Amino acid sequence: MESNKKKVTNNIVMLYIMNATQLLLPLVTLPYLTRVLSVEGYGVVSYVKSLMVYVTLIIEFGYLLSGTKEILESKNDKKKLSYIISKITISKILLSLFAFVVLLFMIFFIPLLRRFTLFTILSFFTPFLSIFIYDYFFRGIEKMQVITIRYLIMRGTATVLTFIFVKGEAQLILIPILDIIGSVIAVVWVNIEVKKMGISFSSVKLKDIISSLFTSFTYFISNAASTAFGALNTLLVGIYLSPKDVAYWGVVMTLVGAVQTMYSPISDGIYPRMIETKSLKLFWKVLLFFVPLLVIGSLVTYFGAPIILSIIGGAKYKVAYLYLQQSVPLLVISFFSILFGWPLLGAINKVKEVTFSTILTALLQVLGLFMLILLGKFSITTILFLRSITELFMALVRMTYVYRYRNYFKDTIMKV
Repeated sequence: MESNKKKVTNNIVMLYIMNATQLLLPLVTLPYLTRVLSVEGYGVVSYVKSLMVYVTLIIEFGYLLSGTKEILESKNDKKKLSYIISKITISKILLSLFAFVVLLFMIFFIPLLRRFTLFTILSFFTPFLSIFIYDYFFRGIEKMQVITIRYLIMRGTATVLTFIFVKGEAQLILIPILDIIGSVIAVVWVNIEVKKMGISFSSVKLKDIISSLFTSFTYFISNAASTAFGALNTLLVGIYLSPKDVAYWGVVMTLVGAVQTMYSPISDGIYPRMIETKSLKLFWKVLLFFVPLLVIGSLVTYFGAPIILSIIGGAKYKVAYLYLQQSVPLLVISFFSILFGWPLLGAINKVKEVTFSTILTALLQVLGLFMLILLGKFSITTILFLRSITELFMALVRMTYVYRYRNYFKDTIMKV
């Protein structure tokens, strides 16, 4: 039990270092970019980055979860590990080809992307290069420090180069190029680490690639549905609202995303342990430890919203502070919906239940968005309200499933 606690602690600490960096680096570059670029220019950057969320989603295809589980089950067999990495890498390359075709269609149909075609295509290469950093592998063998160092190399390089070379709107095209440079350096370093572990690529049977895609599809559907909450919102904002609203939305969502990245280390850190232990007691202790921090953070965000927006975006973005305040319920609710998903239900193989809850919620979100458009009520405020309601629905559905399947855990809720 002590060993489990140490592993969970190490996993969470290392992932928190990475996610603290994920929080800090955007908050460092955001004030810089909002000042050297016009509001419309930053809106383009924000919009294309949100689009790359879809691209990343297709390429990842749920392998961060299914791959982690498969690696965990074979972590003492190097031959199997080599085969799994080879199989998933080939699968992701095939998926990236499909994602690129989809991106070309979007460039053709969306005017904003047509105006910045080269910027959009260059932005594609960062998610493509992520194929070769194997985060699922390092999660599966519980070497979270490699993931953390990799991220620091990749994003740290791009951030430093951004400050050096991007001085105004004329250097807009450099932003995706600098991201590519950071990614290439990270890919080289990660593959050296993988080689040191005795892992090498091997030939893969086509039927195993197809089987792998089918296995990961359930995880993909769940992630695709959850992405509809964020990326689809941004996509529609870019179509129906003004460039300034796109920029305001982008800044606020960057801050919301930065906060939510702080939830990932908890979820990712306990997920491998929950698969092995299926201990509700462990989960409950982690939850109770972080809830007070969640409450404090939410209060700071709500009452400090005007100051936060002034510091991060500058005076021209301060008017968006109400949107940040309106996002606080979403920040609170999403903490519970995330933790009651994969770390709990996924650990007892209730993948279909997690997926169903996400798909159902996503359908409600999409229906709500189009109702807002039809009724002429589509605005940042109404989107945030809708998003909070649907997130609450998902959290309650997942909690209901956890209670229903409580006997699948090694200790019941009553013992916690």
